[in-house]
Amino acid sequence: MSRSEHEPVRNHMPPAELIGDDFLVLLWRNDFPILQVTVHGVPLAYLDNAATTQKPLSVIDAENHYYRNNNANVHRGIHALSQRATDAFEAARVKVQHLINAASANEIIFVRGTTEAINLVAQSYGRSFFKAGDEIIVSGMEHHSNIVPWQILCEQTGAVLRIIPVNHSGELEFEAYNRLFNQHTRLVAVTHVSNALGTVNPVRAMIDLAHIRGVPVLLDGAQAIAHMPVDVQGLDCDFYAFSGHKLYGPTGIGVLYAKSALLDIMPPYQGGGDMIRSVSFDGTVYNSIPYKFEAGTPNIAGAIGLGAAVDYLSNIGFDKVIRHEQALLSYATQSVMRVPGVRIIGNALEKTGILSFVLEGVHPHDIGSILDLQGVAIRAGHHCAMPLMKHFGLSATARASFGLYNTKDEVDKLVAAIFHVKEVFGV
Repeated sequence: MSRSEHEPVRNHMPPAELIGDDFLVLLWRNDFPILQVTVHGVPLAYLDNAATTQKPLSVIDAENHYYRNNNANVHRGIHALSQRATDAFEAARVKVQHLINAASANEIIFVRGTTEAINLVAQSYGRSFFKAGDEIIVSGMEHHSNIVPWQILCEQTGAVLRIIPVNHSGELEFEAYNRLFNQHTRLVAVTHVSNALGTVNPVRAMIDLAHIRGVPVLLDGAQAIAHMPVDVQGLDCDFYAFSGHKLYGPTGIGVLYAKSALLDIMPPYQGGGDMIRSVSFDGTVYNSIPYKFEAGTPNIAGAIGLGAAVDYLSNIGFDKVIRHEQALLSYATQSVMRVPGVRIIGNALEKTGILSFVLEGVHPHDIGSILDLQGVAIRAGHHCAMPLMKHFGLSATARASFGLYNTKDEVDKLVAAIFHVKEVFGV
């Protein structure tokens, strides 16, 4: 295997005077080719990691290597390429198992992303076991992918949604959550980390409270998986959903974790391909887990790329990532607050690297457009969390979100660009 296929590029060593985390971050940046590009003639400061992260060369090379050397379908060929593809695909499943400390690789279902994972649970588990009058608890800070699948299920079954309120700081009201439970509660589906605010929810305590009443819990881990270690056995969650592209992996691949006891009683979500053991016109015998839920030809290259992303992040270590991102969030929060007219939305005590803000007199879309011309990429809009925006009396916010490769210099560029917005609008 050549170096260019699977080893990170480190062409530009950081200055020798840098030490500690600053030195590490500059090394990590060399692993991401896209961070070297310019936009509008200026260097890119990519601060839209909550939407998707950039990809290290090892992930790009892993997909490239598969298509160049091993491209074949999995689980059904007896030739060498198919066997190599199958081995790499299943090795990726084991890497994900170890990443989140699942009890078995059979509890790892490859899906397209968080949205499909939640829809799978709604349409397989929910539609099989919920009835009219049953209740599903979600929170007021969910993104649409953890609201709409349950609304569809409610229309199909007659179940109803109960909503955990959010306080002014952007935290869930725990006592109100406790009061939502009754004899009709069948599931709690809540985000681990808010994509719009960065709030880290007290999910272990929430799971304990639900399990006392025999209610299973689904965690939407889309915004948590790249920023903290996730231990599904330690949390004792029943379902955990996340997308590969927010974990420095490819788009179009994601994971549903579920306890095997639940997967065994859930019917298939879709039919065809690997979910079948035998078929006749008298009936079909379904495959065992996890294949029962992986109909059709899977995203083989995506799963292999996701495995490479797991390797990349595991080699760095979450302790370093957390320390750097927390320091960056603190620096960014203090820096942005010094801009007159800026108001930060979401001030929870426990946050990850997301800074959502508004600027008096300027629409967030205008902020995003002007920042783009300065080379600063952020997200502006409702962040697929329209009920949360309504809670704060807003239609949109500007959102800067950080990844392991972001620097204090990029935060300084963000702040300078916001001052430029003020000059343009005269506010």
